[in-house]
Amino acid sequence: MGTFNDQQLRIYGPFVLFLIGTLFFRLNWYFELSLRDLAISDLISLIAGYVCWEVARWTVLRLQARYPGLPNTRRRLRWMALLLPMLANAAWALRRLCYVLLATDDTFVVPLPQYTYSLGIQLFYHGVYYVVYEGGYVLQAWRQTYSHNEQLKKKRLTHQLNQLRTQLNPHFLFNSLNSLSMLIQENPRQAEAFVDELSSVYRYVLRTNNHSEGTPELTTLEQELQFIRSYFELLKIRYGRGIDLHIDVDSRYLNHQIPPLTLQLLIENAVKHNVILPDSPLRVAILTEGGPQLVIQNNLQRKNTAVHSTKVGLTTIATKYRLLGSCDIGICEDAEQFVVKLPLLTTQPAPVNEP
Repeated sequence: MGTFNDQQLRIYGPFVLFLIGTLFFRLNWYFELSLRDLAISDLISLIAGYVCWEVARWTVLRLQARYPGLPNTRRRLRWMALLLPMLANAAWALRRLCYVLLATDDTFVVPLPQYTYSLGIQLFYHGVYYVVYEGGYVLQAWRQTYSHNEQLKKKRLTHQLNQLRTQLNPHFLFNSLNSLSMLIQENPRQAEAFVDELSSVYRYVLRTNNHSEGTPELTTLEQELQFIRSYFELLKIRYGRGIDLHIDVDSRYLNHQIPPLTLQLLIENAVKHNVILPDSPLRVAILTEGGPQLVIQNNLQRKNTAVHSTKVGLTTIATKYRLLGSCDIGICEDAEQFVVKLPLLTTQPAPVNEP
């Protein structure tokens, strides 16, 4: 893991700390020292600030190279706590030596209170150096770890979606061919119309699935409704008056987006689990409501024989919305009807970034 770009920080950081130190720790000196001694003291402080910054930076970078990553943060902090007083004492001694050599002070030895005060200032400065570089390193490491985890999560979801897709397409084709086989025997003309509609529908299915892996593509609600009308014609040819579709969609939502094939999955799910008879038709309604949301509902008239359900359709829809980073879908069932609520998207949402 590389360090963050600190070029400007190394140029301006020590100078800013020098100004802060002058304001809080050395302001009284300006009324006690001569102009010459004050200039020498400021020059020593400024140069020492740059030197100590570079030494502290080098020390922290070596620790980060030897003990890299978030798991070693405590170990690095222990080493910093050990090295901090040593470097602060070395910085204080170097500054005192410069003062003595340049004749601003006449002795290297100072009273204990003055030494303690000066050492405390050095500890503060070095603590700032460590916080800047270790804090930046930890933040960068956390971001990379988060991004990596998000990418892994997205890959798992994408793999799951691809697995569901391989289950779905053969299932859809198998059901369609079964219906076609029955129509060929019962009504050849309807079978011919069925083939035309099937080719149109399956062309849409292949087009929507023929894109690169990753975030699912979106289609407008208007396009999806056009497709579902064609798909419903297949069902109407097969079931006649036994099935009914009612669409009541506000025109202002037609340019909103949803994952393609969502409505087909829900209608197929309703057909699979319910009795479809001319005197007891399956009624499917597609409505819009505020939010904005698309509501798909059908009356419940369960088949007497148990129907094995893998819940592939609902799982596929939920997985697509999760990959898009959108809100979860809503599913509600009571004694009379089954309702699914889907968020309508205005733009391509930010995907799940799985770091």
